[in-house]
Amino acid sequence: MILQHKNPPKQKHMKQFFITAIITCLSMGSLQAQELKKVQFFMVGGKIAEAKAEVDKAITDPKFSGKAETYYWRSRIYAAIYNKPDLRAKTPNAKEIADEAFAKYQQMDPQFAVLKELGPEGPQGYFDLYSGSFQDGVRTFNSKKWDSAAYYFQSSVRTYDMISQNKWITSKTPFDTTSLLYLGYAYQNLQKAEEAVQQYTRLADNRVAEESFIDMYRYVLNHYTTTKNEPMFRKYLAISKEYYPKENWDDFEMEYLDKNLSLVEKTALYEKESAAGTLNEFKYLQFGDWFANAKSKDGNMDSATHAMYSLKASDAFQKAYGQNNKNAVAAFNAGLIYYNNFNDYSDKYFENIRALQQLNVNKPPADKDPKKRAQQEAKFKEQTDAVKKLNVDLEKPINENLEVSINWMEKAVEALKNRTDLNRSEKTVFERSLDMLANMYEYKRDRMRGKDMKLYDLYDAKYKEYESMHKKN
Repeated sequence: MILQHKNPPKQKHMKQFFITAIITCLSMGSLQAQELKKVQFFMVGGKIAEAKAEVDKAITDPKFSGKAETYYWRSRIYAAIYNKPDLRAKTPNAKEIADEAFAKYQQMDPQFAVLKELGPEGPQGYFDLYSGSFQDGVRTFNSKKWDSAAYYFQSSVRTYDMISQNKWITSKTPFDTTSLLYLGYAYQNLQKAEEAVQQYTRLADNRVAEESFIDMYRYVLNHYTTTKNEPMFRKYLAISKEYYPKENWDDFEMEYLDKNLSLVEKTALYEKESAAGTLNEFKYLQFGDWFANAKSKDGNMDSATHAMYSLKASDAFQKAYGQNNKNAVAAFNAGLIYYNNFNDYSDKYFENIRALQQLNVNKPPADKDPKKRAQQEAKFKEQTDAVKKLNVDLEKPINENLEVSINWMEKAVEALKNRTDLNRSEKTVFERSLDMLANMYEYKRDRMRGKDMKLYDLYDAKYKEYESMHKKN
């Protein structure tokens, strides 16, 4: 005989229990969904205040507070409030609540499932937050409240990025150009250069290059000059040259070199690039200026080093003139180095003449003793011969510097004499060139007095020519 257990009736009871439990859970889920549907219903009907009241209740209810959908609607409602000035006035912290709710929603629903289920209207909260932030950014920027402007534009940039990255907008531009630019301006006015450059370089990297944006590129280059960041400076210098080919970007490059290279480094670079033929007229002028003023920046520079840099400066100016023979300033500066050298040597020459005169004045009376008188004469001759020898040695550098200076000063005059549109700098160069040429030809003339009347007359004519032009000018 087989015993039968009464299992079937028991199983039937358990099945009924589970069915009841499932129905209960479905009812609760349906209730929750129904409650949030009210929020959606009010929002679709434009009843934002009613939707806010419902979502404020839901966020404190344990049945709703852990749901991504709740935070979606909270973020969207408060963003809508923030974007409407009349509603915002009643809820001044709407943006902060919206920001917090957006962050929570994105954490709970990183794939935006709730948002996607709603179709085209799903991202509306992000658009409202962007719009409100942008308007506040403009308002505070115009009021010169730079901290606030930076805060709001930072929000509009971040929100637009979210919209663009998720393709909720059809624009081909993956960022909000205006927000980025004005965020950079706000940071710039706050003296936060790193933050400003971060915005500007993002625009530059994406080929934003309208004419009105050129100051942005200048700011970036100045920043990397100040921070001595050569790789980034070179990168954006190349970009700037590409986008704005008519701008003189050489100014920025030479400023970078001036501020960040030592004189020795500048010299090495000059020799390298000049030999390679990569220096243009402007760069030669700039190197010439650095070399000509080397001593003023290094008070401990010895005279030999100073003389070497002076000649190097003239070499740079001559090469600048070689690239543009209308550049009178380059010719003048090339000649000025040699004119100053000529003056220095001439001063020494005349100092020696005065020394000879003083020796004659101080010469003691001749000794009556023939032997002692002979010794006395020999000593005097030794002293005067030594001074005369100094002047003989000076003749060559005097004449060499004189002739080179005349050559370059005459080039400067030739480039300017027939022009009627001289600017102030060119007029000064013209006047000084004439003055110096008159001085040098006067010197040459006087050296020929009583020696060679033909040369005397020739140099006198040149002296009068330049002196006359100088007076007329």
